[in-house]
Amino acid sequence: MRRQVKRACAAGVATAAAVALAAGMTSPASAKSEQSGGSSTGSALRSAGAAQARLAGEHHLTLITGDRVTVDAKGRVVGLEPAKGRQHIPVQVRKVAGHTLVVPADAARLVASGKLDQRLFDITELDKSAERASQKAGLKVIVGYQGAAAATRADVRDAGTLRRSLKTLNADAVQTPQQDTPELWDAVTNGDRTASGIAHVWLDGVRKASLDKSVPQIGAPKAWAAGYTGKGVKIAVLDTGVDADHPDLKTQVIEAKNFSTSADTKDRVGHGTHVASIAAGTGAKSHGKYKGVAPDAKILSGKVLDDTGSGDDSGILAGMEWAAAQGADIVNLSLGGQDTPGIDPLEAEVNKLSAEKGILFAIAAGNEGPESIGSPGSADAAITVGAVDGNDKLADFSSTGPRLGDGAIKPDVTAPGVDITAAAAPGSLIDQEVGENPPGYLTISGTSMATPHVAGAAALLKQEHPTWGYAELKGALTGSAKGGKYTPFQQGSGRIAVDKAIKQSVIADPVSVSFGVQQWPHTDDTPVTKELTYRNLGTTAVTLSLTAAATDPKGHTAPAGFFKLGATKVTVPAGGKASVALTVNTKLGGTLDGAYSAYVTATGGGQSVRTTAAVVREVQSYDLTLKFVNRDGTPATYYSASVAGVSGLGNGQFFSPYDASGTVKVRVPKGGYVLDGAIFVDPEDAAKGADWLARPKLDISKDTTLTLDARTTKPVDITVPDAGATSVFASPAYQLETRDGAISFGWFLETYANFRTAHLGPQITDGSLTEQWDAHYIKGADEQYDTTTAAKVKQLATGYTKHYKATELATVKAHMGAAASGKTGQVAAFGYLPNGIGGSATGVQQKLPGTRTLHVSTINGVQWGLEFEQDAGLDADGFPITEAYYTLNDVQTFKAGQTYSKTFNTAVFGPRLTADYGVFRMGNDIAGVVPLFADSQGNPGSSTFTSVNTTLYRNGTKIGSNKDPLFGGETFKVPAANASYKLTTSVIRSVKVAAASTRIDASWTFSSKKPSGDTVAQLPVSTARFHAVTGLDSRVEAGKTVTFPVTVEGAAAGRNLKSLGVWVSYDYGQTWKKLPVVNGKITVTNPAKGKAISFHAKIADKKGNKSTISIYNAYYAK
Repeated sequence: MRRQVKRACAAGVATAAAVALAAGMTSPASAKSEQSGGSSTGSALRSAGAAQARLAGEHHLTLITGDRVTVDAKGRVVGLEPAKGRQHIPVQVRKVAGHTLVVPADAARLVASGKLDQRLFDITELDKSAERASQKAGLKVIVGYQGAAAATRADVRDAGTLRRSLKTLNADAVQTPQQDTPELWDAVTNGDRTASGIAHVWLDGVRKASLDKSVPQIGAPKAWAAGYTGKGVKIAVLDTGVDADHPDLKTQVIEAKNFSTSADTKDRVGHGTHVASIAAGTGAKSHGKYKGVAPDAKILSGKVLDDTGSGDDSGILAGMEWAAAQGADIVNLSLGGQDTPGIDPLEAEVNKLSAEKGILFAIAAGNEGPESIGSPGSADAAITVGAVDGNDKLADFSSTGPRLGDGAIKPDVTAPGVDITAAAAPGSLIDQEVGENPPGYLTISGTSMATPHVAGAAALLKQEHPTWGYAELKGALTGSAKGGKYTPFQQGSGRIAVDKAIKQSVIADPVSVSFGVQQWPHTDDTPVTKELTYRNLGTTAVTLSLTAAATDPKGHTAPAGFFKLGATKVTVPAGGKASVALTVNTKLGGTLDGAYSAYVTATGGGQSVRTTAAVVREVQSYDLTLKFVNRDGTPATYYSASVAGVSGLGNGQFFSPYDASGTVKVRVPKGGYVLDGAIFVDPEDAAKGADWLARPKLDISKDTTLTLDARTTKPVDITVPDAGATSVFASPAYQLETRDGAISFGWFLETYANFRTAHLGPQITDGSLTEQWDAHYIKGADEQYDTTTAAKVKQLATGYTKHYKATELATVKAHMGAAASGKTGQVAAFGYLPNGIGGSATGVQQKLPGTRTLHVSTINGVQWGLEFEQDAGLDADGFPITEAYYTLNDVQTFKAGQTYSKTFNTAVFGPRLTADYGVFRMGNDIAGVVPLFADSQGNPGSSTFTSVNTTLYRNGTKIGSNKDPLFGGETFKVPAANASYKLTTSVIRSVKVAAASTRIDASWTFSSKKPSGDTVAQLPVSTARFHAVTGLDSRVEAGKTVTFPVTVEGAAAGRNLKSLGVWVSYDYGQTWKKLPVVNGKITVTNPAKGKAISFHAKIADKKGNKSTISIYNAYYAK
C-alpha cells in the first residue's frame, strides 16, 4: 500500500487563459489546484486557465534526498512523497521572495552552512523548463572533494553515472536516476553532516546564451594598421558551436569539441557562429565589411550549449578545461545564469584557470538590466562585459552592478552590443527568427555580442605582448577604456578602446578596488585606506598625474573628500610598480546610504589609466542575535532559522543563518521581519520531537537578541472519533499577507505526535495572519479521515488542540472505476477554507474497481475537492505511475452527519464543454482546453494516450497541426479577419489504460475574428454527452435494451440547439445506424458479451456552427 501526501494551492487563486495564451500555453498546470467558490466564474479569462490546470496534471521533481515533490504548472508545491525510509523526517516548506524551498530537516543544516547548494531544494529553480529538461534523465550534481577522498568518491560514482571528472576543481559531475538519489544522498552525507572528504555539493545547473559599425567603434582598424590582427592567438569560443563552413570562419576554426547534450558540434542555434565571427571572422563573404576584431586569430570551438541554447554547468566547466589544454589564450563566454552570494563552480574555475594558466576570460555581464550581474561574469578574474550602442549609450538590457554579496564593481568594461551584424549559421534558430540581411549575416543585440569584441581586442594585445597573462590583458583593456557618463557599476571603466590599449604600458593591478561594506551608523566611521598599484610594463619610467571623481548612490557627485588620493603624482619605474593611497571616508556621506563609486584617472606618458573603486555605505542596520535552546535547556545544534523582510529597508530580503553553537548573529537592515524557527531533537525522526517557534511580527530598530526556547512550546493534539485510525499526514502552515504578496511557512509531517509550537512576540491585529491545521488518517484498506481548519488569527497557536466529533464530519463514498484489469488507484480529498492557505490531502492505493470511504470535516465553511487517479503500478522510484485522473468539476460543501456518493472513471467517456472548458481565442491565438475523456459523471480529466492529431483549417486551408489533445498546450496563429474555421482532433488511448471509449474524434466548424483588446473569447463549439449507466468496470448487461439521455453542451445547448442526430455502431464505426432522439433520449440494444458499442453525433446550433463527435468502443457488454 503506497501513500501519497499532497498540498494544493490556496483556494481562490485564479489562473488566467490570457496568460496561457500569451505564452503559447506551453506549460502544463495542476489537477491539484481547483478553484474555490463552488460555482463557475462565468469568465473565459479565469475559467479556461483553471480548466487547463485540471487537464494537464502535475509533474514531479525528485530532490537529492530521494523525496519527490509534486508541482503544478505555476511552480507551486502541491505534494510530497517521501523516499523509502524517510517517512519520519519532517520537511519544511517556505515561500519567500518569490521562491519556494522544500527542505527536509536532515538537509537544513547543510544548506545553511553552504555545504549543500540551496538550489537543490529550490523548487522555483528546479521547475524552470530548461532545468527540468536538463534533469530529465536524472539529477545532475557537481560534487567537490577535499583531498583524494577515494572511498567517498567511489561511493558517489557508484550512486550515478560519472559524466565528467573536473580536475581543476577536484570535483565530479554525476547524474543519478531519480530512483537512485537516496544512494547519492547516502554517499554525500553522514546523518546531518557531509560524508568524509565532501567539500561541496552543487546543482549542475543550466546556463543560457546571453544574446559593421562596432569594430571601428572600438578602434580595431587602427590596431590592424599597427600590424596587430590576432595572429598566433587562440580564442576559445564556448557557446552553441561554430559553423566552420561559413566563408568568414572557414579558415578560423582549428579545433571543435562537443560538451553539450546535443549530438555534435554543429551550430543549430546560430549564437556561437555570430559570436565567433565578431571575435575573429575574416569578413570574406562581405569582402571585409563585416570583418571581426581579430581576423587572424584562430578559433577553438567548444560546444557547451545545446541546440536550444542551454547547457549545464559541468559541460561549461569541461569546456573551460579543454580550452586550457588546447592552449587557449582568451576564452569567450557569452553565456550566464543567476549569481548567488557565494562562489559557485564556474566562478571558481574562472579564477583558478586565470591564475594558473594566465587565460583571460571575457564573459557577458547579462541582459537583465539594473543590479543583475550574472555568473560566471561575477568571477573576480573575469573581464566582465556590458553593452553599449553605436553612440556609446548604455543598452537598457545590459546587466549592471554592484555584484551580489559584496557590492564589488562589475561589469569591468563595455563594448558594442546593440544591432551587431555578424555571420549567420544557415537554417539555425536565430537565422529563422531574424533572417539574413545581407545574405550570410544577421543582426542581433546583447551582451553576448559585446563580449567577443573584448575577446578579439584581447587577442590583438596578446599578439603584441605574447608574454602577457590575464592580469596584464585585463589591465590594459580596462585602463585604456573610454569613459562615459555612467557610473562604474554601470560601465566599469568604460567602453574598450583597443587603439589606445595597444599603446598602453602602464596598468592598474587590480583594475578595481573594493572597500567592502562599511557598517552603519556612519557618524563614527573612520577613514579606510587601500593602495592603488600601478605596473609599468614598458622600458621607460612614466610619471602619472592622478585625479579622482566620485559618485553617490543616486549618480550625483559625492561629497568632497569622500574618496581621496594620497598623492596627485606618482612615478612608475620601468618594469616596476608604484602605489598611491586611496582613502574612503564614509562619514562624509551625510544621510545617503548605499553604493558609492569612483574613477581614478592617471595620465602621463601619452596614455591614461582608469581605475574604479567602490564602497557600500550600509543602510541603517542592526545585529540580530538568535539563540536556540533544546527542550532540556542545552544549546540547540539541530535547528533552522528563516528571517524574511516584509517592510522597511529589509523588505524582500531573506536570511537563513546557522551556527553549530546554537547562537547565530545576522546583520539585517531596519524594518519589519518574519522570524520562523525550528528545533529538532533528531532531524531524521520527527517523532522524537520537533518544535516550531514563529514570530510573525519582528520590528528591528536596534541590536536585538532573541531566544527561541523549545521549553516554551506546547503540544499539538488533533484527533478523529475513531481510535482505529492512524495518522499518515499532518500539515500545519501559516501565511502573512504583505504589500508585496503573501509569504508562508509550513511543514509536511507524518503525525503531530511530539510536535510542539509557540508564538513569539506581539500580536498582529490587521487581519493579515492566517493559520491552518490539516490532519489525515487512514483506517484499514479502504477508509480514511480528512480534516482541516483555518482562521485569521492575531497570533499563532502555542500548542493546538482539536478533537473532531462525529457530528462535525460528513461521509463520502468514492466509487472508483476501472475499464481495464489489474489496476490500482486512489482518491484524495482537498479541503478549502474561506480563510485557508490551501488544501492538503493523502491518497492510498487500492485495487480497482473499488469504493473508498472518506470522512471529511465540515466546520468553518470548508469545501472539498476530490481527485481520483488510476495508476499503472509503480515506477523505478517506487512511486505510482498515473495513467488517468479525474477531479470534481467544482469544490463542494458537505453537511455534517450526511453521506454522499461520488463516482469516478466510468463510461461513457467523451468531450466536456462548460464555461470552464472549450475552444478559446485571444488576439490571433486559438487554443482548445477540452477534457476529451471526461467520465460519465462529467468529471474533467484525461488519461494517457497512444496517438493524437489536432488540425485547424481556415476557409478550407490548413493552418497547421499539432500533437496537443486540447490540453491548452499548443496554439494556432490565425489572421485577424473574420473567417470560417474547422478544428478537428482525434485521440486514441490503449486498451491497457481503458477498454471503454478508446478513441474520440471531434470536428467543430465555426466563425471567428480577432476579439477586441485582451478579451479571451470562448468560441461556439458543441458536444454530445451519452448518459448510459454502466458498472464500475464500464460494462453493461449484454443484449439488454436500454434508454438513456443524450445531452448537448456548449454553444448549441438548450434553446440554441437547431438539430441533433445520433448514430450507433457495433463494428467500430464501419457501419452506422441512425437512432431517433425522443425527448432528449435514445434507445439502444446493448452489444453481445465481449463486444462494444460506438456512438456518433452531429450537432448544429441556430447560428450555423456545426459539431460532430464520435466515441468508439464507448462501453463493452458482459
